[in-house]
Amino acid sequence: MQDLVIQREAPRQPGVLRLLELSDAYAASLYPAESNHMLPIEELEAETVSFFVARRGDEIVGCASLVRHDDGTAEIKRMFVDGSARGLKLGRRLLDQLESEARRFAISIIRLETGIYQPEAISLYRNAGYEEIPPFGGYKLDPLSLFMEKRLR
Repeated sequence: MQDLVIQREAPRQPGVLRLLELSDAYAASLYPAESNHMLPIEELEAETVSFFVARRGDEIVGCASLVRHDDGTAEIKRMFVDGSARGLKLGRRLLDQLESEARRFAISIIRLETGIYQPEAISLYRNAGYEEIPPFGGYKLDPLSLFMEKRLR
């Protein structure tokens, strides 16, 4: 198996767009539209977003982004691993990359919203030290959403 490489890249490229479509379809299969909080590609291209792509050889197999806010916090958005790369601990590697990026920007808190029907994602975040919090930012209380944060040292 070829090595996995994770690096900052532009989100608007065919392999990433394919992953985002898969992510959208997966979320739509689990939750109603009002409980899906996906950032569109235009917002992923903003200056305040660090977008990371995971590649196995030439194949794009994962992505994740860190959206920085003016208050010294950041939010994880659009983290997704292709089914062909599951079991390779790629989610953890992407999360580590996002946390390193947050430290590079002196971010003190990383937050996220995930769905309650995604036990693998919830387990990943809990094992990495993320704790449940009330809704933050523009989110509203939603019984299908779980809000989490991690304070960085």
